Amino acid sequence: MSQMCGIGPFVTIPLMVAAFGGPQAVIGWIAGAVLALVDGLVWAELGASLPGSGGSYVYLREAFQYRSGRLMPFLFVWTAMLFIPLIMSTGVVGFVQYLGYLWPGMSKDQGDLVGLAFVALVTLLLWRKVESIARITTVMWSVMITSVAAVILASYTHFSPSRAFTWPAHAIQLTHGQFWIGFAAGLTIGIYDYLGYNTASYMGAEVKDPGRVMPRAVIFSIIGIMGIYLLLQIGVLGVINWQDMLDPNSIASQSVASAVLQKTWGKNAADVVTVLILITAFASVFTGLLGGSRVPYDAARDGVFFRSYGRLHEKHRFPVLGLVTMSVVTAAGFYLSRHVGASATHPPLTILIDLLTTVMVIVQALAQILAVTVLRRRQPALSRPYRMWPYPAPSILAAVGWLVIYGYADKNSPGFHPIEWSLAWVAMGSLAFLLWARVERIWPFGPKEIREEYLTATPASEPSTV
Repeated sequence: MSQMCGIGPFVTIPLMVAAFGGPQAVIGWIAGAVLALVDGLVWAELGASLPGSGGSYVYLREAFQYRSGRLMPFLFVWTAMLFIPLIMSTGVVGFVQYLGYLWPGMSKDQGDLVGLAFVALVTLLLWRKVESIARITTVMWSVMITSVAAVILASYTHFSPSRAFTWPAHAIQLTHGQFWIGFAAGLTIGIYDYLGYNTASYMGAEVKDPGRVMPRAVIFSIIGIMGIYLLLQIGVLGVINWQDMLDPNSIASQSVASAVLQKTWGKNAADVVTVLILITAFASVFTGLLGGSRVPYDAARDGVFFRSYGRLHEKHRFPVLGLVTMSVVTAAGFYLSRHVGASATHPPLTILIDLLTTVMVIVQALAQILAVTVLRRRQPALSRPYRMWPYPAPSILAAVGWLVIYGYADKNSPGFHPIEWSLAWVAMGSLAFLLWARVERIWPFGPKEIREEYLTATPASEPSTV
């Protein structure tokens, strides 16, 4: 839950209201939770049956090695090098937005400098051996939950049911195409806010009873976070007129939590909560880059990505190239989202969320859903402490949800072409794989290696050559 709920809800509530065009935005949080639940069961089965570090690239390696060698895990890491730092970029954008509440006169150029300095400071702090990640995560969770609790409590002490539950005429028109465009935009924002439900799957090797723990960790965390989000969204709508959230120049649009506290408990309380939200944003980017930089490192050490990413700093023992790459992409994502086509109708956060979710769909989401079926056929003897129930319904529903997000991406971001960019990025990754495979002399330029290391019926020995 600490991975799922960082600064996200504080910056996306106005975006969700804009997507649906009114307080019916609560639909987006529910739809996002449903997609997270069914997709989370995919993660639960894979995480329980293929325990170990690496997560998706392990699942894709095991499932698709029979036909495409190391291509799919390579492509996952390739795409992760883009979507993980883009997620961090949203945290930087949120930090600058909320800082604007404490610094009303901040210009756009000053905001740019603050955001870039923010990334530089995080990178500098990570340029050493970090041994207190558990403590940092606990502090981040405590600060975040304090901020959320303060906003919820303040909103319900001044709650107006008529303001929160009076929906516009024709709020839900299932036969109207515009409703589904808004629904797809809301679903995209919703799944972005629930990202992190898969965290337990990366810890399969450290869980005593993964068949029991994995699905419960996924389900309970999503339901818990959904409860928090609904309380937060409805509470905010009961205090702030939803039309104010559509005005890009209003406090309610840029710093909605601060607006709630200012209207209910006064400016001093709003200042305090804003500082807590800034701390949450900083901590989420710090821990995100810390963990994200390890993804290419783990993959390189496992032989499915460029060897240079597998090197550690000589003194402090952290993955240098992974940290540098993701920090640079984070800074670039932040800066470009504020300057390339950003407008009142397409703010930087919307651009980043559309891009990062679209990049995730092909290689991680859809390929991983397919991996469950492939592994059931290719490795029927694989120990499965948890088997998705009722298979294959969750897989199908998850695939439909991700395809809705992908199919409407261009309509929700006209002029930015997230679908085309995602396809181009995967094509570039495929070319990079071919160049890497030629140097490493692996398939398709060498023998195909089959490593069924998680099969209990097969001894874990040297990879078999086909």
